[in-house]
Amino acid sequence: MKYNAPILDVSDSPQRSLSVLTTLNPTPKLIRTLVLVTFSSLVLFLETAQSQTYGTSSHDITVAVSTITLIQVSSGAVNLTIDGTGVAAGQDEMSTTDESTSLQWGVNSGNRKITVNTNLVAPTFVLKVFAVSPTQGIAAGEVTISSADADLLYDIGKSTGSCSLRYTGVAYASQGIGSDAHTLTFTVTTQ
Repeated sequence: MKYNAPILDVSDSPQRSLSVLTTLNPTPKLIRTLVLVTFSSLVLFLETAQSQTYGTSSHDITVAVSTITLIQVSSGAVNLTIDGTGVAAGQDEMSTTDESTSLQWGVNSGNRKITVNTNLVAPTFVLKVFAVSPTQGIAAGEVTISSADADLLYDIGKSTGSCSLRYTGVAYASQGIGSDAHTLTFTVTTQ
């Protein structure tokens, strides 16, 4: 049997395409075969798309943190001048104070304190320092500075913090006039 199927023109309307299909009079076996072929093609396409491997790579990264101990004084030189202002007549002791300097620190290991010392081995006049309002740790009280380390702050722990430094210069009338030039060193150390 010879069958001449009409040529399908895509410019035709959908109704025309449907009428062409019905004139083909497909058998159920042909429909099942077409559905099976279409479904198999779709499955094969999806499996191929899923089985594609894209480039990958990996590596190990280690983050290591060392002991960090930072300390900084906020200002340069501090000048304490005892000039008679505020000095009471008849008293031997004269003093002056300055609180314009602050101390900042950053420490990532526990059980730490801050000490202070001077490079001046035999000062003529007394120099004291006090840690005012520390944000971390406990102030040791007013410290008379010498060439030996003196505790300024305790229990600063793993923290960043700051405090004001109140310096007091003390002289006695019997010592006369003069000056001491100090270089102070603040150190974070094990408590």
